[in-house]
Amino acid sequence: MSAFFNPIVEEFRWTYWVVSLAASLLAVELGILAPIAGFLTDRFGPRKVIFCSTLLSGIGLFLLSRINSLLVFYIAFGILSIGLSGFGQIVTTTAVANWFDKKVGRATGFAIAGYGAGGILMPLIVWLIAHWGWRMSFAILGIATCLILLPTSLLLRHKPEQYGYFPDGEISDPPETTQNETETIYSGEVAFTAIHALRTKTFWLLGFALTIQLMVFNAMIVHIMPYFASMGLPRGRAALVAMFIPLSSIVGRLSFGWLGDLFDKRYLLVMCLLFEIVGLAFLSYAEALWHLIAFLVFFGPALGGTVALRSIILREHFGRRALGSIQGLITALMMIGALVGPAYAGWVFDVRGGYQMVWLTFIGAILAGIPVILAIRKTAKTTGD
Repeated sequence: MSAFFNPIVEEFRWTYWVVSLAASLLAVELGILAPIAGFLTDRFGPRKVIFCSTLLSGIGLFLLSRINSLLVFYIAFGILSIGLSGFGQIVTTTAVANWFDKKVGRATGFAIAGYGAGGILMPLIVWLIAHWGWRMSFAILGIATCLILLPTSLLLRHKPEQYGYFPDGEISDPPETTQNETETIYSGEVAFTAIHALRTKTFWLLGFALTIQLMVFNAMIVHIMPYFASMGLPRGRAALVAMFIPLSSIVGRLSFGWLGDLFDKRYLLVMCLLFEIVGLAFLSYAEALWHLIAFLVFFGPALGGTVALRSIILREHFGRRALGSIQGLITALMMIGALVGPAYAGWVFDVRGGYQMVWLTFIGAILAGIPVILAIRKTAKTTGD
């Protein structure tokens, strides 16, 4: 969205706040749909969810290429958000968590590294916009989405028990309860239902901290290119810097996923937030290239680490019985931050003509989330309880 932001503003003469609101409305819809996507993943598996989501995302991207009014712009984003709800971390990490236990952190890190690798498309998208226009670029992305993801979605599998396997290939005890073909629970296994998870302090503390983190992230992905434009950075160079945010996050996704199998995940999450603060401080006062490099060194890996740790913390505290539904519920809570972040950043720019106040506000918000994370305690609920 960041690459399309300025071209859309320039053609329709909409304010930054109006365009930012589309991303915020998308976040609202994703928040509403997240529990549904999680429930469907628990019930039917990732294959069907991602296949249907691909079709809707392709339609949404194509409609964005045809917009002629603000209403159509919001409608297209609404359809796209329905499709994107089936591509998120809820679906992919739930699938991974069903197959892994002892090394779930490392497996999750590898799985979600693909989200970071998507950043390599930023210069390509900027090139497409420059040579083909933003409308044709949206259409090309819609077609490519369907061509790539429809066939690859068919390769996904749900729970190992359906194929004669167990998580890690090591659990050999017979299941204690089997309610249906997609829900097998083993003796001593942490096994929260979504309702039980909602009753724990852990769910709400983690949800609060992650809401702040997503507020920062969502504002960043929408406004980073406009911010670079306000600094006078050429679009080609700005695209390269923006590309390295998700690419550098791969380091955090892999490393913190691996560390999550070895150390207390709360402290690792706090470390990520501290790195984000340092990165935002460099971004707030960026006047030279090395400031932007320092921002990438700290913020990118921290962002990736937070994404990786989120799902494995939920897996550790609540188990895999209803992990998709629980991730969906906490994502719905997090979307409050996703709603506020881009709209706030756009409003500040319209009023003050710059973004420094945005980044400094986010630093304060992240600091408020650190003691909340440290207050998290594990709540035991196993099949033996």
